[in-house]
Amino acid sequence: MFKKERQAFILNRLDLHNKVLNTNLCQDMNVSEDTVRRDLQELADAGRLIKVHGGALSLAFSNIHAGSKAIYSQRQKAIIAQKAIGLIQKNMYVLTSGGTTILEMARHLPPHLSATFITGSIPALNAYLAHPNIDVIAVGDRVNKESKITVGAVTINKIKEVNADLCLLGVNAIDMRRGITDNDCDVVELKKAMIAASARTACLTIAGKLNSFEPLQVCELDRIDYLITELDPTDQLLQPYVKAGVTVL
Repeated sequence: MFKKERQAFILNRLDLHNKVLNTNLCQDMNVSEDTVRRDLQELADAGRLIKVHGGALSLAFSNIHAGSKAIYSQRQKAIIAQKAIGLIQKNMYVLTSGGTTILEMARHLPPHLSATFITGSIPALNAYLAHPNIDVIAVGDRVNKESKITVGAVTINKIKEVNADLCLLGVNAIDMRRGITDNDCDVVELKKAMIAASARTACLTIAGKLNSFEPLQVCELDRIDYLITELDPTDQLLQPYVKAGVTVL
């Protein structure tokens, strides 16, 4: 790959998964770690990403009040948000993860909605607190600075005490064989606890993350009740998930 191709690849991976690791980029692009480090530094110097130890983060996580211009595929995520809101009924207890798709959903909640939202996501908490009619329960322990969500034993134990009606889960990657996957150990354990504590689970993801995978598994596909993307449910890309028994919205 030429440098422009490598850097375009890196930015695309960041757009989709919000975080990239040096080791994975080396394997995917078949280049040395020194080459990856130089590319990441150049992109960071140009203001295209946030360089961190061992990899890089999307600019979407540079500010907890990031506006829609900082959100990749904002239009598609707005469509996903409206579909997800359709699952929320009056007086429900709803567990939500972190991520920009969940934040977009939080910003679109109708003013008349009466429900209780439970989360450790700092950006989502801020959005829920601005809503006139929903109750908010924060679960907290150590804050993961990259994803801006609380993680750790205290958070997980608190979630285990919850009997939520619905879990709205932002998805980093999903495919038929591996199910839901992610690249952060703490976030994986958090998502596992959220799924276990909920009667139903809906995964929210842009179509670009379909049929992709990360190193760590969150759950098998059969643990998911709903898959919500910006696509029409009849889209051919979604039919394998329909055949697997997932309700596609």
